[in-house]
Amino acid sequence: MDKSILRKKYKELRDNISENKIIENSIGIANQSLLLPIWNYNYFHIFLSIENLKEVNTNFLLSILQGKDKEVVIPKIINKIEGLESYLLTDQTKLKLNSIGIPEPIEGIIIYPEKIDVVFIPLLAYDLKGNRVGYGKGFYDKFLKKCNNKCLKIGLSFFPPEKTINIKVTDVPLDFCVTPNKLYSF
Repeated sequence: MDKSILRKKYKELRDNISENKIIENSIGIANQSLLLPIWNYNYFHIFLSIENLKEVNTNFLLSILQGKDKEVVIPKIINKIEGLESYLLTDQTKLKLNSIGIPEPIEGIIIYPEKIDVVFIPLLAYDLKGNRVGYGKGFYDKFLKKCNNKCLKIGLSFFPPEKTINIKVTDVPLDFCVTPNKLYSF
């Protein structure tokens, strides 16, 4: 299916989710993530949710990572050409909403992509092969290409997969996708 059609469909589906259901589903996703084969790794990149877009609330998953003493890094958009940088999240990290509502670190310790073991990726839709539809800016595809070959790419979604998604050669597929009730492996 065409990505533009899927973007519209899943934005509408998310718009109709209540705040309580977002919290309930986000807790379910955090609990399902405990079944992933990732807990021996050290460096975890996780996106911070855009609340007004009703994304998966990653605070619950973030609590699990911190409780397991993992090194957590968070993204900051530099620009369309350079894409994302990852900053170590510490107790001293100060966050600021960027122009599109993403909480980002103001400054801090940069962690290079090749050091990251696991990346949790925001998405709108995905298919049975692990292809995903994001917001269309390509930030994560560019970023994932800089990560090491063994880095695990994990999507988080409130919804089950589509059958197929039309992809581009620049798209980077997922290794897993976590939903509130099921873990998908690709």
